[in-house]
Amino acid sequence: MIIMWIIKRDLLLAIRRQSDVLTTLFFFVIVVSLFPLSVGPEMNMLRAMAPGVVWVAALLASMLSLNRMFSNDYMDGTLEQMLLSPQSLSLLVLGKAFAHWLVTGIPLVIMAPILGIQYDLPAEALVVLTLTLLLGTPVLSLIGAIGAALTLGLRGGSVLISLLVLPLYIPVLIFGAGAVEANMAGIGFDAHLSLLGAFLLASLALAPWATASSLRVSLE
Repeated sequence: MIIMWIIKRDLLLAIRRQSDVLTTLFFFVIVVSLFPLSVGPEMNMLRAMAPGVVWVAALLASMLSLNRMFSNDYMDGTLEQMLLSPQSLSLLVLGKAFAHWLVTGIPLVIMAPILGIQYDLPAEALVVLTLTLLLGTPVLSLIGAIGAALTLGLRGGSVLISLLVLPLYIPVLIFGAGAVEANMAGIGFDAHLSLLGAFLLASLALAPWATASSLRVSLE
């Protein structure tokens, strides 16, 4: 299946460019780890700020590699061949977004509960944090693909991507961090997870089509 070929290809390329992958992960670890050092050992404050800090760091780390999602394929002509392929461009885009999530999102999901220990988060809150990132980080990759496609080939594309996708990231940030805060406050967090799931389903349905259309416009 073509989508599996795209995922396998992008993962192999990511393995060859490990520095790009490690840069994203190191950025996430450094940002999350610096806050406890700057705030001090006040545990109540650390627990209160932990969900927002982890989610903002994950959001920014995910954005670091967005400009590379299509740029390398654009430079070597692979992207033009994809557009000429009889296969659905939306499926190709979905495969690239999924590969981007595997390379950037999954490491963040794995590291988040480990880093959350620095903030004295209880075990249940760490589980909820991991669930929110597991639901939310694919949305970041899917929405980010739209911005990457719209700014393809433009000078200063990284800045433009940030301006385009940050407003769309805000709902994911709010409900992702809100779920953890609700859990720590003893309030039900099911609604937050349901909304994150709805964002994921909507992104899966709409983002590949929007990205494919944006790629066609950018390459014309």
